[in-house]
Amino acid sequence: MNETYPYPYSATEARKRNELSLWWESHKANIACRNAIEDAIRQNFDGMNLQTDCLKTVLDEYGFKRTAWVLANTLHELKWDGRFSYANKHWAEKIYIPTDLIHNSDFVVRSHPAVLDGFVSFYRKAVQALNLFGAEHCVGDRAEQDYTGKVLVLSPDTLKESCWSQENQLWYAHDGFGCSPHTIGRSVRCTCLGDGEMTRWNRHEFIGVLDEKYLPDWAREKLMELTAPQQEAPATGEMKLE
Repeated sequence: MNETYPYPYSATEARKRNELSLWWESHKANIACRNAIEDAIRQNFDGMNLQTDCLKTVLDEYGFKRTAWVLANTLHELKWDGRFSYANKHWAEKIYIPTDLIHNSDFVVRSHPAVLDGFVSFYRKAVQALNLFGAEHCVGDRAEQDYTGKVLVLSPDTLKESCWSQENQLWYAHDGFGCSPHTIGRSVRCTCLGDGEMTRWNRHEFIGVLDEKYLPDWAREKLMELTAPQQEAPATGEMKLE
């Protein structure tokens, strides 16, 4: 798969950060991904129907993240077009694409909108099939919640795609300034319910607090282990006989 870093900022911001080379490599990959989507549609549309496996070559080469970036950017740029469904437009609106009046048009998919709309729907179904946790599985107001002692959902955007699984998304928050919504510190010390790894993530890398009704049995068992009262070891020493 193309390993080029999906650069998340505009060219203007990249220049301020002295990261223009990173932006440029990512931009070229976005254009190549656009071309791959157009080729996939061209090869898999028979004039009436789009084959359901048309996504495979694109995802194998560019992955879910970049494909989503290109598709969402396309729907942003063509939001006036009524041939895209409301559901797909709503999906695209939730993906932030930095404003770049000069360059964003470079990777707009040029396939027929009605056919491309079907491609976007296939993409969304492919993501749903991964069974990852999202904002719809969380409760409360993320901006006001204290994360201490809560099961948190790590955003897939933070993970490599090879690590996309529920096991890698669920983390138990122990402490850290980032647990509080109104502190300067962002760090959250937490334990992965999947493999027991303890590390620190930044607060913004979590989607929110998992609704308990979605907590899998395997995660519930691990959570009970983590939160069980620690028993004190018996004192050692010799017993004296009077």
